[in-house]
Amino acid sequence: MKQEKMEREQWGSRIGFLLASAGSAIGLGNIWRFPYITGKNGGAAFLVIYIALAFTIGASVMLAEFAIGRAAKKNAVGAFRELKGGVWPLVGWMGLAVAFIILSYYAVIGGWTFAYIFKSFTGLMSLHDTSAAQDSFLGFIANPTQVLLAFLFLCLWLFL
Repeated sequence: MKQEKMEREQWGSRIGFLLASAGSAIGLGNIWRFPYITGKNGGAAFLVIYIALAFTIGASVMLAEFAIGRAAKKNAVGAFRELKGGVWPLVGWMGLAVAFIILSYYAVIGGWTFAYIFKSFTGLMSLHDTSAAQDSFLGFIANPTQVLLAFLFLCLWLFL
C-alpha cells in the first residue's frame, strides 16, 4: 500500500509570518514584566543592552531555527535527526521540553489574568486601594484551588 505524502501548510502572507514570529519571540514576559525590570535595572542603559542582546543572540538563533526547519521540512526532533543524527535529536527534544515549560508558565499567568478580569467586572478588586489589590493578589496565589479554577475556566473559554 502506497503512502500519500501530506501537503505541508504554508503561510498566507509574509506579514502573518512576521507577526507570528515576533509574537513568539517577544513573549508575554516582555509585555507584563519588562517595564518593571527596565525601571529596576537602570532604565535606558538597561534597554540599550537588552536590545543589543536581543538582536545579536535572538536573531541569530531564530535564523538558525528557520534554516534548519526549512532544510529538513520536519518537526524539531526529526529535523535534527535528518540533518545531523547522533545525539542531535536530543536538542530537538530539549526544545520541545522548553516549549512545554514555557507554555505551562503562560497558562498560569493566563489563569491569573482571567481571574483578574473577572474580579474587575464583578467589583471584587478595588483599583484605588493598592494595599487591597496586593492583599487580593497574595490571597489569590496562596490558594491553589482558586488558581486551578482560574486556569480551568481559561482553558474552557479558549477551547469552547
